[in-house]
Amino acid sequence: MMRDLRGDQLPGWMDRVLADELPALHSLVNGLQRDLDAVTAALTSPWSSGQVEGQVTRVKLLKRMGFGRAHLDLLRRRILLSP
Repeated sequence: MMRDLRGDQLPGWMDRVLADELPALHSLVNGLQRDLDAVTAALTSPWSSGQVEGQVTRVKLLKRMGFGRAHLDLLRRRILLSP
């Protein structure tokens, strides 16, 4: 379903999970049902937020490296100038 971008199959999968005796997956399905439209769109869309998440991870790493030693101006310079 995820690899083939088949978000339309999600409701059927969720029904099958709720019919089984798997309480951990029931919790997952309950969480998915809270925002079913967004989850279905994410499973259907070919777009990915991977590049954005990679940049966020890089910025967090730079922030942690300078924690307690650097101020915002140095952090900003490191973020803008690092590869």
